[in-house]
This record gives sequence, C-alpha cells and structure tokens, in this order.
Amino acid sequence: MRSIRQALTALALALAVATSAVAGQASAAPPAQAKPQTQAPPPPPPPKDPQEVKYKETVVVSASKTEQRLVNAPATMTVIGPETLNLAPSTNYGDLLRAVPGVNVTQISARDVNVTSRGATSSLATSQLAVIDGRSIYQDFFGFVMWDFMPANVNEIKQIEVMRGPASAVWGANALNGVINVITKSPREMQGTYLILGGGGFGKDVEGHPADAGGLFYVNGTYAAAANDRWAYKISLGTYSSDAFARPQGLIPNGGTTSYPNYTNTGTSQPKFDVRVDYDRPEKKGTLSFSGGVGATDGIMHSGIGPFDITSGTTMSYGKMAYTKGAQRLQVFLNMLDGDAKNLLTVDPSGKPINFVFKTKTFDVEYGDTKTIGTKQALTYGGNLRYNAFNLTIAPGEDSRTEGGAYLQDEVFFSDRYRLVMGARVDKFSSISDAVFSPRVSFLIKPAADHAFRVSYNRAFRSPSMINNNLDVTIAQPIPMNAFHPGYGSLVYLMPVDADGYKDLTETQLDAFEIGYTGTIRNRAVVSAAWFYNITKDDVFFTQVGTYPVSPPPPGFPDIPGAPGSGPFVWAGAYAAGLRLPSAYSYRNLGTVDQTGFELGVDTTVTKNVNLNVNYSYQADPEPDFPGFTAAQALKEINLPPTNRFNFGVSYSGAR
Repeated sequence: MRSIRQALTALALALAVATSAVAGQASAAPPAQAKPQTQAPPPPPPPKDPQEVKYKETVVVSASKTEQRLVNAPATMTVIGPETLNLAPSTNYGDLLRAVPGVNVTQISARDVNVTSRGATSSLATSQLAVIDGRSIYQDFFGFVMWDFMPANVNEIKQIEVMRGPASAVWGANALNGVINVITKSPREMQGTYLILGGGGFGKDVEGHPADAGGLFYVNGTYAAAANDRWAYKISLGTYSSDAFARPQGLIPNGGTTSYPNYTNTGTSQPKFDVRVDYDRPEKKGTLSFSGGVGATDGIMHSGIGPFDITSGTTMSYGKMAYTKGAQRLQVFLNMLDGDAKNLLTVDPSGKPINFVFKTKTFDVEYGDTKTIGTKQALTYGGNLRYNAFNLTIAPGEDSRTEGGAYLQDEVFFSDRYRLVMGARVDKFSSISDAVFSPRVSFLIKPAADHAFRVSYNRAFRSPSMINNNLDVTIAQPIPMNAFHPGYGSLVYLMPVDADGYKDLTETQLDAFEIGYTGTIRNRAVVSAAWFYNITKDDVFFTQVGTYPVSPPPPGFPDIPGAPGSGPFVWAGAYAAGLRLPSAYSYRNLGTVDQTGFELGVDTTVTKNVNLNVNYSYQADPEPDFPGFTAAQALKEINLPPTNRFNFGVSYSGAR
C-alpha cells in the first residue's frame, strides 16, 4: 500500500503541473474584441516551426489499429521518431528501446536481446508482442521475439511505437505487457541511396580475469526509387557482427561454493536482405505492397534448460502482401524459420549435448477497417487467422496449431472534452479449450485539444507456447559422488532429470488498471505520466514437479567402487540425512502476481537544434500468491524488475 500511495502522490504532482500548464495556455489567449467595420488584410502566417509539427501532429496506429493523434490514444504510448533514429549510434533494437519509460531490456549474449514493458525481463521474454508494419515476428514455438530477425535497417524506419500495457483487445494473443510496432518508410518516402557504416569496441574484462577488448561492426545499404507514378521499390541489405561478451568466472557470489557454469560465450553474425515493391492503383483506389526478405543469425540463446548455441546458417525468411485504402487494410504473410542449436551445458544421460532442431512456418491473414457513424462515433473492427506448422526435436508431441480472433472497438465522442473507448476481442486457440475474451475501456478527459487525462482498464493474455505444452527431453544433472562418500573418489554421476511440457496449461491473463496523462506543452514538449496496477493470473513457470524417493534410487545410481550393491544403501543414508534431488521439471500455471508502478516522461525542444528527453520509472517489487508456496518460495520463482530507472538524453542536429 505504501508503494501505491507513493505512486499516486508522484502522479498527482505531475498531473498538477500539467494542469497548470494547460491553464496557463488558456489564460494566455487574448480577450475577444469587437470586429471593426473595415480592416486591412491580415499578414500571412509565419511558416510552421518544424518542432511544432513534430509535437502537435504525431500520429500513431498501434493503440487502436487506426490512425489517431498520440494525445488521443486510449493507452500509454511512446514514439521513437526520426530525430532519435537518425542519431542512433547503434542498430541494436535493445539499445533503441532502453530509453523508453517502463521498458526493461536485458542483453545476455551478443545476440540475445529481451524486452518487457512494466515487468521484469530475462531470457526468453514471452509477454511482449513485436510487429513490423503489422507483421508479427513473435516466435510461437518458444513464445519470444528474436530481434536479430528484424529485416529493416534503422534508416528505413519511420517511427517505433511502443504501447506500454495490455493490448490484446485489438492485437490478440501475446500482447500481454504491450506492443512494439516498427513502422518503415515506403519506397516513395526514402528515394535515393543510403549507406551506413558503424563499429566500436567494448571491454571484456571480468574481475580477476583480464581479456582483450571486443569489437562490433555493421554496414547497411538501401536503394529506393519510383519507376513512375504507379510503381516504386526499395532494396536493402546489411550485416551486423559482434565478438562474444565477457562471462564472469570463479565462484558465484552467493555465499556458497558453486562456480559459474563452464562454457564459452560466442559472438554473432547477422546478415539480412529485404525488398519491397509498391503499386498505387489509379484514381486513389488503394495501394498494393509486396515485400519479402531473409535474415540469418548465430550465437547464444538462453533457455530454462541451459544456453543453446545457434549454428551458423539459421535463417528466418518471409513474404508479405498488403492492401490499404484509407483505413481499410488487408495483409497476408508467411514467416519461415529454419535453424538448429546445440546446448553448451546440458547433456543427455549418455553424456551427449542436447541438440535442438527448430523449423516453423507461420501463415497469417488479417483484415481491419474503421467506419464513422455520424459525427459522434468511430467503429474499428477486424480479425485474423493464423496457422503454425512445427518441427521441433525437443517437443515432438504436436506439429501444428491454429488460432483466430476478431475484435470490435467503438470510440464515442460525447463532446470536445470527453470521449469513451470501448472494445473487446475474442480469440480461439486449438491448444486452449475455451475461447479467450479480452475487453478494454478507456475514458478520456480533454481540458484542451493538446491535453488528455485517461482512466482505463485492459485485459490481455498470452497463450502457452509449443515448448510449454510439448517439451519432452531427459537431461543429465552431473553429481560429484564424493559428496556422498569419499570412496567414490572423482566419479561423477549423470543423474537423469525429466524436463516435460504440460498439456493442460491455460492462458496467462493480465488485468491492468491505469491513470494517465499525455499532453503537448506550448508546442515544444510532450509530457506523459502514468500510474498502473497489474494483476497477472496463471503465469507459466518452469518449476520442479518431482523428487526422487528413498527407494528406488535414481536410475543408474552407482555403487562404491569395489563394494557391489552399496549404491541403494548410500542413497538411503543421504535421503535420511535430508537430501532431496529433483526428478522432474515442467511448466505450470502458478497463482497470481500483483505489481504497481508509475512513469514520468518529457521530450522537449530546448532550441531549434537541441532536443532533450528525460524520464523516470518506478516499479514496485511484485507480490506473488502461489497456492502451496510460502511467500519466500513464491518470490524465488519470479524475476524482479529494477525498482527505479532514470533516463536522460540530449541530441544536437545542425547544418551539414
């Protein structure tokens, strides 16, 4: 409760400042005067300041899948615009997203980037949907995003829209904590030739273990042209490579005697190629867009059963067709993933490394439109059908999955000051017994055209992944036997442990309550503030579900050399002394987790050439409630987000 009171107090102060700014703008307006009988023609208006255009006319599509001004969006959003993208010193999407309030980014290896908004993130972050021009790049087999398969070069991106908070009411499954929508420029918007070269170095020293510095390098090229008033195209290619990151060595600093796992980090190489062709139909009858590409990667992917080293030649390719006419849009795409990886730590009971071959095909068709009803309502509707085919060596129990959903949203304009957004979506998965209902409601109060206060409720869900449902592998846990009896000497026993999926998993559900503000102050700054309270139910955790009994001992438990038949007695003695070793791990839905937080942000123009942004995020420790777990045990099952995050950035852009 204390954290909630602190959050509400900070939010109230921010809203009070914003309200006074609104009032100041209103009071600055000159009093009305009687119109004279004759007057000279007014002088022409001065040219618009480009910054005024930037702040007053920022348009987003992610909040409702239809174009609307940022200030009118029914959800908290951050837009990474051209100014930031043009000056970005890195092509790493994790680096671009770190400065967004409420967004937590971890990079565990040279290629393994994970992003989660309003929650902790770790390996295989599964709750954030990522799309590029409406095409999902969410990997259904493991339930995460492989950011290295984003095909667009940074110079091709028009803007990145980050929707913080649940978004299943329009986006469907897996938009549990939000949506990151990368919107690229059309060929006509970036005609010409572009070449970007970059590189750098980073330290690789770890405490007590000096090492040579690492390096990274990237090169991206794009060519776009309009053949005539109907056809336009662009071609882009690039590559990114990085040396391996440093790994700590020695003992883990947790008061015990356990060493860090013994494996070597690997670097990454990520070439890519992409092409897009647009056809503008005559008489403004819409635009057809055809695009396709392929990206490759290698490097480490972390998982619940240890790090996998993705082999060179792992690729993701896609093809897409989209038709747009006004608010009407139809798209069809195919994603194809083909890769394999070897585990660097985990072996099977025979001592061989666990190999993972993953091949997936995703076919998706989506339609949406927006219609106005009179002058007081805007109706947005649509839906999609998605089919996945899988070939996974560590999850052979299922080879396909079908899902589909439809949504409807009504935006009601009571007046210039008040509007209500109500919507819902229904989804059905072949792997979930019941349909899933995701409602949303948001009430906006607009004291002025450029300011909006928002009170909202959203529900979202994440479906269990193929691995969650169908994992089927036996791993070997190395056990030094001299811990049982000195007579074993240096013998290491590979104890078999089952790692299995769980067919009866249900969807993870998140209910979110939010109070927020978004406003433009004197056309020179965008200010945002938001307080949220999230309740996550039935989240999926990889947890221990079995323990070896006193009899019989684990399969293959060895005898003391020279003492046949001693193994069961050694095991029974260790069991009597309190030793309990796991026999099985699996995925389970575990109870509820409550979390609160608030976010404050300002993006402003200091001078014509200098931009400044600053933001602060607070996320309280989660409060889990898992049946059968003590409070301390439940807290150990979950990751903890950073309590306080502060970002500050300044940029200068002048004449060439």
